Amino acid sequence: MSIFAAIAHALPAIAFWVLATILVASAAMVVSARNPVHAVLFLILAFFNAAGLFLLAGAEFLAMILVIVYVGAVAVLFLFVVMMLDIDFARLREGFQRYAPIGAAVGVLLLFELGVVLSGWHVAAGAPGLRAAPIAATLTNTAQLGTLLYTHYILLFQTAGLVLLVAMIGAIVLTHREGTVSRRQSISQQVARDPAMTLVLMDVAVGAGAAEFLRPEPEVGKVEPVHEPAHHGGH
Repeated sequence: MSIFAAIAHALPAIAFWVLATILVASAAMVVSARNPVHAVLFLILAFFNAAGLFLLAGAEFLAMILVIVYVGAVAVLFLFVVMMLDIDFARLREGFQRYAPIGAAVGVLLLFELGVVLSGWHVAAGAPGLRAAPIAATLTNTAQLGTLLYTHYILLFQTAGLVLLVAMIGAIVLTHREGTVSRRQSISQQVARDPAMTLVLMDVAVGAGAAEFLRPEPEVGKVEPVHEPAHHGGH
C-alpha cells in the first residue's frame, strides 16, 4: 500500500478527530466566554463542526439542516438580539457570590446521583443490535429520517417542541420582568377628554392677521417686567 493510499484510508478518522476536538473546544468556549457576542460566534463554529461530523456519518440531510437552519437563522438571530439589546450584565451577575454555595451543593448532589445511576447500569445483551433502526433500501436518508420522527417517535418529537416553547416563554418573561418605561396612549382618556383643553375658538377681525392669536400666552403666575422709558437730562 502506497503512502497516498494510507493517507486516503486514514483521512476519515483524521477528519473525525479534528472536527470533534474543535467541536468540544468551541462548546466549552460557548459557556465560558464572558462576551456574549463571542459566545454566539463560538456556537456557530460548533454548529459547523457538528455538521461536518454528520457528513462523515452519512447523514447529509442533518448536516444541511444544521447549517441552513441553526447557523443561517437561529445563531444569526441570537447574534442580532445580543448585539441590539442593552443588557446590563454586571447587574445580572449581582448576588452570584451569595448563591454560589447553594449552587455548588446542588451540583455535587446531582453529580452523586449520576454516579449512583451509572454504577448500577448494565447493558443488556441484545441492546447493541437495537440501537440502530433498520433502513429500507428503497427509501432515501431524508425519507427514512422523516418516517422515524413522525411515526415511531412522534410523541417525543412533540414533547421536545413543547420544551422549546416553554423555554422561549421563560426567556421572554425574564427579559420583560421589569416595568416598561415607554409612554402608551389611553384611548378611553382621549375619547373622554374635554375639547376645551385642546381647542380654542377665537373671533379674529378681518385683516387682523395671525400674529394676534399665534403669540404665546404668558405663563400663569409669571409677571412680565415692565420697561419704563429712560429719562434723559436732569430736573
